[in-house]
Amino acid sequence: MPVVVECDVTRDGDVDRTVAETVRLRGKLDVVFANAGFGVVGALKELSLEDYRRQFETNVFGVLRTVYAALPEIEKTKGNIALISSVSGWVATPGGSPYCMSKFAVRALADSITPELRLAGVKVTLISPGFVVSNIRRVDNRGRLHDEAADPIPAWIQMSTERAARKILKAVARGKREEIVTLHGKVFVALERFTPWLKRIVATRMVTRSASVRLGGEA
Repeated sequence: MPVVVECDVTRDGDVDRTVAETVRLRGKLDVVFANAGFGVVGALKELSLEDYRRQFETNVFGVLRTVYAALPEIEKTKGNIALISSVSGWVATPGGSPYCMSKFAVRALADSITPELRLAGVKVTLISPGFVVSNIRRVDNRGRLHDEAADPIPAWIQMSTERAARKILKAVARGKREEIVTLHGKVFVALERFTPWLKRIVATRMVTRSASVRLGGEA
Protein backbone atom coordinates (compact mmCIF):
# COMPACT_ATOMS: atom_id res chain seq x y z
CA MET A 1 0.00 0.00 0.00
CA PRO A 2 1.27 3.51 -0.79
CA VAL A 3 2.23 5.87 2.01
CA VAL A 4 0.70 9.33 1.66
CA VAL A 5 1.95 12.15 3.88
CA GLU A 6 0.85 15.76 3.38
CA CYS A 7 3.84 18.05 2.98
CA ASP A 8 4.58 21.68 2.09
CA VAL A 9 8.11 22.05 0.71
CA THR A 10 8.09 25.77 1.52
CA ARG A 11 7.88 25.06 5.26
CA ASP A 12 10.98 24.07 7.21
CA GLY A 13 10.59 20.65 8.80
CA ASP A 14 7.73 19.35 6.67
CA VAL A 15 9.90 17.29 4.32
CA ASP A 16 11.97 15.98 7.24
CA ARG A 17 8.80 14.63 8.88
CA THR A 18 7.71 13.08 5.58
CA VAL A 19 11.03 11.28 5.16
CA ALA A 20 10.97 10.10 8.78
CA GLU A 21 7.44 8.70 8.39
CA THR A 22 8.36 6.95 5.15
CA VAL A 23 11.40 5.29 6.71
CA ARG A 24 9.37 4.33 9.79
CA LEU A 25 6.79 2.55 7.64
CA ARG A 26 9.03 1.20 4.87
CA GLY A 27 12.33 0.77 6.64
CA LYS A 28 14.45 2.62 4.09
CA LEU A 29 14.50 5.20 1.30
CA ASP A 30 15.98 4.28 -2.08
CA VAL A 31 14.85 7.15 -4.33
CA VAL A 32 13.60 10.67 -3.74
CA PHE A 33 11.94 12.87 -6.35
CA ALA A 34 12.23 16.61 -5.74
CA ASN A 35 9.37 17.55 -8.02
CA ALA A 36 7.25 20.21 -6.29
CA GLY A 37 6.96 23.22 -8.56
CA PHE A 38 4.75 25.73 -10.35
CA GLY A 39 5.27 28.61 -12.76
CA VAL A 40 5.27 32.37 -12.26
CA VAL A 41 4.94 34.07 -15.63
CA GLY A 42 4.72 37.63 -16.90
CA ALA A 43 6.85 40.42 -18.29
CA LEU A 44 9.55 41.86 -16.02
CA LYS A 45 7.71 45.16 -15.53
CA GLU A 46 4.52 43.33 -14.54
CA LEU A 47 6.23 41.31 -11.79
CA SER A 48 7.67 42.17 -8.38
CA LEU A 49 10.53 40.90 -6.26
CA GLU A 50 7.94 39.01 -4.21
CA ASP A 51 6.87 37.11 -7.34
CA TYR A 52 10.45 35.95 -7.85
CA ARG A 53 10.86 35.06 -4.17
CA ARG A 54 7.67 33.01 -4.20
CA GLN A 55 8.84 31.17 -7.31
CA PHE A 56 12.22 30.32 -5.81
CA GLU A 57 10.76 29.31 -2.43
CA THR A 58 9.00 26.36 -4.06
CA ASN A 59 11.05 25.55 -7.16
CA VAL A 60 14.53 26.02 -5.70
CA PHE A 61 14.44 26.04 -1.89
CA GLY A 62 11.74 23.39 -1.91
CA VAL A 63 14.10 21.19 -3.93
CA LEU A 64 16.92 21.90 -1.49
CA ARG A 65 14.75 21.10 1.54
CA THR A 66 13.88 17.78 -0.10
CA VAL A 67 17.52 16.97 -0.84
CA TYR A 68 18.70 17.83 2.67
CA ALA A 69 15.87 15.89 4.32
CA ALA A 70 16.37 12.75 2.23
CA LEU A 71 20.14 12.68 1.81
CA PRO A 72 21.07 10.87 5.07
CA GLU A 73 18.71 8.00 4.20
CA ILE A 74 19.67 7.98 0.52
CA GLU A 75 23.34 7.70 1.50
CA LYS A 76 22.55 4.63 3.57
CA THR A 77 21.03 2.83 0.57
CA LYS A 78 23.35 4.41 -2.03
CA GLY A 79 20.19 5.45 -3.79
CA ASN A 80 19.15 8.07 -6.29
CA ILE A 81 18.08 11.70 -6.06
CA ALA A 82 15.89 12.84 -8.96
CA LEU A 83 15.66 16.58 -9.46
CA ILE A 84 12.81 17.82 -11.63
CA SER A 85 13.97 20.72 -13.77
CA SER A 86 12.56 21.57 -17.21
CA VAL A 87 13.54 22.32 -20.78
CA SER A 88 13.04 25.88 -19.49
CA GLY A 89 16.18 25.20 -17.47
CA TRP A 90 18.00 25.17 -20.80
CA VAL A 91 15.96 27.57 -22.92
CA ALA A 92 14.83 30.86 -21.37
CA THR A 93 11.83 32.50 -23.00
CA PRO A 94 10.29 35.99 -22.82
CA GLY A 95 7.56 36.32 -20.22
CA GLY A 96 8.82 33.44 -18.12
CA SER A 97 11.90 34.77 -16.34
CA PRO A 98 10.97 33.63 -12.78
CA TYR A 99 10.22 30.07 -13.85
CA CYS A 100 13.20 29.83 -16.20
CA MET A 101 15.55 31.24 -13.55
CA SER A 102 14.32 28.68 -11.03
CA LYS A 103 14.84 25.78 -13.43
CA PHE A 104 18.27 27.02 -14.49
CA ALA A 105 19.10 27.01 -10.76
CA VAL A 106 17.95 23.40 -10.38
CA ARG A 107 20.10 22.36 -13.34
CA ALA A 108 23.09 24.16 -11.81
CA LEU A 109 22.42 22.40 -8.50
CA ALA A 110 22.42 19.02 -10.24
CA ASP A 111 25.66 19.80 -12.09
CA SER A 112 27.34 20.84 -8.83
CA ILE A 113 26.24 18.07 -6.49
CA THR A 114 26.47 15.12 -8.90
CA PRO A 115 30.27 14.70 -8.52
CA GLU A 116 30.07 15.51 -4.80
CA LEU A 117 27.49 12.81 -4.04
CA ARG A 118 29.04 10.25 -6.36
CA LEU A 119 31.78 9.82 -3.75
CA ALA A 120 29.11 8.56 -1.34
CA GLY A 121 27.62 6.23 -3.96
CA VAL A 122 24.56 8.46 -4.51
CA LYS A 123 23.34 9.01 -8.06
CA VAL A 124 21.69 12.26 -9.18
CA THR A 125 19.32 12.28 -12.15
CA LEU A 126 18.20 15.59 -13.63
CA ILE A 127 14.78 15.36 -15.29
CA SER A 128 14.07 18.06 -17.89
CA PRO A 129 10.56 17.68 -19.31
CA GLY A 130 9.15 19.58 -22.25
CA PHE A 131 5.40 19.93 -22.67
CA VAL A 132 3.70 17.12 -20.75
CA VAL A 133 0.00 16.78 -19.99
CA SER A 134 -0.44 18.31 -16.52
CA ASN A 135 -2.20 21.09 -14.63
CA ILE A 136 0.85 23.34 -14.34
CA ARG A 137 -0.42 25.72 -17.04
CA ARG A 138 -3.72 26.06 -15.16
CA VAL A 139 -1.99 27.25 -11.99
CA ASP A 140 -1.73 31.03 -11.56
CA ASN A 141 1.17 33.06 -10.20
CA ARG A 142 -0.10 32.59 -6.64
CA GLY A 143 -0.12 28.80 -6.97
CA ARG A 144 -3.92 28.52 -7.30
CA LEU A 145 -5.36 25.90 -9.66
CA HIS A 146 -8.02 26.99 -12.18
CA ASP A 147 -9.67 23.84 -13.54
CA GLU A 148 -11.72 25.81 -16.06
CA ALA A 149 -8.70 27.51 -17.67
CA ALA A 150 -7.80 26.47 -21.20
CA ASP A 151 -4.36 24.98 -21.77
CA PRO A 152 -2.43 27.39 -24.04
CA ILE A 153 -0.24 24.58 -25.40
CA PRO A 154 -1.74 22.56 -28.29
CA ALA A 155 -2.61 19.00 -27.28
CA TRP A 156 -0.76 17.46 -30.22
CA ILE A 157 2.64 18.57 -28.93
CA GLN A 158 2.08 17.37 -25.36
CA MET A 159 3.38 14.00 -24.20
CA SER A 160 0.95 11.94 -22.14
CA THR A 161 1.52 11.85 -18.40
CA GLU A 162 1.83 8.05 -18.40
CA ARG A 163 4.47 7.98 -21.15
CA ALA A 164 6.47 10.75 -19.49
CA ALA A 165 6.35 8.92 -16.15
CA ARG A 166 7.66 5.71 -17.76
CA LYS A 167 10.57 7.60 -19.34
CA ILE A 168 11.39 9.32 -16.06
CA LEU A 169 11.30 6.11 -14.04
CA LYS A 170 13.46 4.31 -16.62
CA ALA A 171 16.04 7.11 -16.52
CA VAL A 172 16.21 6.99 -12.72
CA ALA A 173 16.43 3.19 -12.66
CA ARG A 174 19.37 3.36 -15.08
CA GLY A 175 21.07 6.09 -13.07
CA LYS A 176 21.21 8.45 -16.04
CA ARG A 177 22.80 11.85 -15.55
CA GLU A 178 19.95 13.69 -17.31
CA GLU A 179 16.78 12.79 -19.16
CA ILE A 180 15.22 15.35 -21.49
CA VAL A 181 11.61 14.22 -21.81
CA THR A 182 9.79 14.81 -25.15
CA LEU A 183 11.23 15.02 -28.65
CA HIS A 184 10.53 18.72 -29.02
CA GLY A 185 12.37 19.26 -25.73
CA LYS A 186 15.45 17.53 -27.12
CA VAL A 187 15.23 19.74 -30.24
CA PHE A 188 14.94 22.95 -28.20
CA VAL A 189 17.93 21.99 -26.03
CA ALA A 190 19.99 21.09 -29.11
CA LEU A 191 19.21 24.48 -30.67
CA GLU A 192 20.22 26.23 -27.46
CA ARG A 193 23.48 24.28 -27.30
CA PHE A 194 24.56 24.60 -30.92
CA THR A 195 22.70 27.61 -32.40
CA PRO A 196 21.90 29.98 -29.50
CA TRP A 197 21.82 32.91 -31.91
CA LEU A 198 18.76 31.40 -33.59
CA LYS A 199 16.88 31.22 -30.30
CA ARG A 200 17.71 34.87 -29.58
CA ILE A 201 16.30 35.91 -32.96
CA VAL A 202 13.08 33.98 -32.33
CA ALA A 203 12.75 35.43 -28.82
CA THR A 204 13.21 38.97 -30.10
CA ARG A 205 10.53 38.45 -32.74
CA MET A 206 8.18 37.04 -30.10
CA VAL A 207 8.56 40.15 -27.96
CA THR A 208 8.21 42.47 -30.96
CA ARG A 209 5.04 40.72 -32.13
CA SER A 210 3.57 40.79 -28.62
CA ALA A 211 4.27 44.52 -28.30
CA SER A 212 2.70 45.18 -31.69
CA VAL A 213 -0.46 43.33 -30.69
CA ARG A 214 -0.78 45.35 -27.46
CA LEU A 215 -0.26 48.64 -29.29
CA GLY A 216 -2.81 47.66 -31.91
CA GLY A 217 -5.34 46.81 -29.23
CA GLU A 218 -4.86 50.13 -27.48
CA ALA A 219 -5.33 52.04 -30.73
